[in-house]
Amino acid sequence: MVARFIHLPAVCVALLFGSAARADDLTVYAAASLRGAMDDVAAQWQAETSSDVTLVYAGSSALARQIEAGAPADLFFSANAAWMDVLEEGGHIDPGSRIDLLGNMLVVIGGRTDTAPLDLSDPSALSARLGTGRMALALTEAVPAGIYARQALTFLGLWDSVEDRVVESDNARTTLALVAMGAARLGVVYDTDARADPRVTVLAVLPPDSHDPIVYPLAATTGGDHAAATRFIAFLQSATQRDTFSRHGFTPVQGD
Repeated sequence: MVARFIHLPAVCVALLFGSAARADDLTVYAAASLRGAMDDVAAQWQAETSSDVTLVYAGSSALARQIEAGAPADLFFSANAAWMDVLEEGGHIDPGSRIDLLGNMLVVIGGRTDTAPLDLSDPSALSARLGTGRMALALTEAVPAGIYARQALTFLGLWDSVEDRVVESDNARTTLALVAMGAARLGVVYDTDARADPRVTVLAVLPPDSHDPIVYPLAATTGGDHAAATRFIAFLQSATQRDTFSRHGFTPVQGD
């Protein structure tokens, strides 16, 4: 079997899988920041089970809205609890299958040649480094990475100094790409995103107490293949897969 890795605008997801998915496919809707780690997990799952798995990547908010609209996901892997809560309140996930699996950190990134550390305790340092350039964030009202980033910058007293230069994108990986390509001078992404692209440099780590805890919950949906999703959730909790996530920079928060 061959894995399918999909990263599409959310509006396309339901249309694509409504016509193309087969009954024996396991379809996982995963936050864009999980790309890479989940690619590796899916390859190992398929090697061990000979079963198909389709990974659909986008911002957690976009994926949750697609599931609400009836998109055929078997499992939802969110980058924050809030969007999982929305689906649970709407009856779209099985609460008994829900677990918090991973943690992460937020970092400020610059381009590959921008290597001088950034002192976030200096209230003028971020604005000065940004200059007339743009600061890339994921959507600060909807996407977890953007929500966390705005919380942190506000807590540190830095938001007002950069707000007029912020450009928002639809997920953390798009934010990463804007900085990597030079379209934005700085950005805030997950530490795992920064590790995934050698074209960016980590300039500072945002203090964990400056934003809500970064937790990645997952759960089986009520409209999908519950048995397959449950088996996959157990696979994700194995020691082998905790090692896989750790190699990509995530912090496992779920024990055996």
